[in-house]
Amino acid sequence: MKYSAVSALADSLKTEYKTNDPTAICEGKGINIMYQPMGNHQSAIKGFVIGVDGVFAIVVNSDLPENIQKVIIAHELCHALMHCEGRVAKYSDTAVFDDVSEKEREANLFAAQLLIDDCDVINQDEDITFFQLAARLCVPAELLDFKFILLKEKYPDLPSSPINSHNNFLRSIKTENE
Repeated sequence: MKYSAVSALADSLKTEYKTNDPTAICEGKGINIMYQPMGNHQSAIKGFVIGVDGVFAIVVNSDLPENIQKVIIAHELCHALMHCEGRVAKYSDTAVFDDVSEKEREANLFAAQLLIDDCDVINQDEDITFFQLAARLCVPAELLDFKFILLKEKYPDLPSSPINSHNNFLRSIKTENE
């Protein structure tokens, strides 16, 4: 399946705002970000977006490590830009994280495209493992797996990711600060 619209949106935002920082892009788009403590246990809410009449706010669990907050903001930014239609829209990880949800898959692919540059994956030493690369890029391995899905469309000879991430991986991602 092609995800060119998701990639194109992420790439156009990086070009327009000259950054891949989802917080800066939200600021430029007029999307408010609010940080609220919601716990750091595995089932804690990670974040959600709410929109009313075209005004959006992303609420992020401030108890999460900063690198995970960044992933959550990028994920919710996709929902705000691509999935919130009508007068009132709300998405949260408890409401729509569903392993078969196309919108969740798109939001994960968007976050991967926004946060991980192609060259940071393609130009790595051959001796580095997939998990070492994820750690070097400060992203969850599951997000790197989503990046591999996008890269395989451009580079069919790219080795496959050693994992098969589910669309709802953010629901159960490790939440304790390390």
